[in-house]
Amino acid sequence: MQLKPITININEYPEQFEYILKDSKIYDSSSSPDAKVIYIQKDNGYFLKTATKNVLHKEYLMTNYYNSLGLTCNIISYISCNQDYLLTEKIAGNDCIFEKYLENPKKLCDIIAELLAILHSTNAKDCPIPNHSQNYLHTALSNYKSGKYDKTQFPDSFGYKSEKEALQVIDKYQHLLKDDTLIHGDYCLPNIILKDWKFSGFIDLGNGGIGNKHVDIFWGIWTLYYNLKTFDFTERFMQAYGKDKIDFDTLRLIAAIATFG
Repeated sequence: MQLKPITININEYPEQFEYILKDSKIYDSSSSPDAKVIYIQKDNGYFLKTATKNVLHKEYLMTNYYNSLGLTCNIISYISCNQDYLLTEKIAGNDCIFEKYLENPKKLCDIIAELLAILHSTNAKDCPIPNHSQNYLHTALSNYKSGKYDKTQFPDSFGYKSEKEALQVIDKYQHLLKDDTLIHGDYCLPNIILKDWKFSGFIDLGNGGIGNKHVDIFWGIWTLYYNLKTFDFTERFMQAYGKDKIDFDTLRLIAAIATFG
């Protein structure tokens, strides 16, 4: 987690947040252009995320749901007015790009794979987002039609060297997208919080729901490559998760979808 000290104008925020913002040290911890996130250093810490109206509603629903399962932070407040505001408590510990964890990549790899297997075995009754795959595929195809294709983040090891090739794989295998597993949706190292190597919680759950487990498996493989600069841990990750539970045609499909955002 990157924290940059900043000064804010409290009057730009809903008055409900004045008590927690006043006389607090504030840090910018944003990681996406789609939302602004500030860390509020008070009590045990809080995060306040701001985005365009209605953008955070799904994240609110999934965070609330994951919290009911004991898998994430407490929500203090969700407000949707001129903009969306989501205030949550800080989860104790550090995300998995913390130096201590990156210095022991084998242990880190095994832990995040095992945590993912546990997540995917969770009984997801009453999940508020029951149809992740439909929205996931629709977004990818819409991005394709608008000309959005980017393989710069995805090395050729994933197998796609052109937009046409990726689209052919989507056409062939999209029927494999079944909604049967509780997923995170953005399963990467910054979104997994550990405290002294013990699981503490997941964050940034706006892409979650009942979907296909290979979405998380793909991003688990990708995040190890991206943060460790090597594919050396791909096989280890799959073995620790349970390679017998992975369908490689579905994994190829998710890799193709990812090139369209």
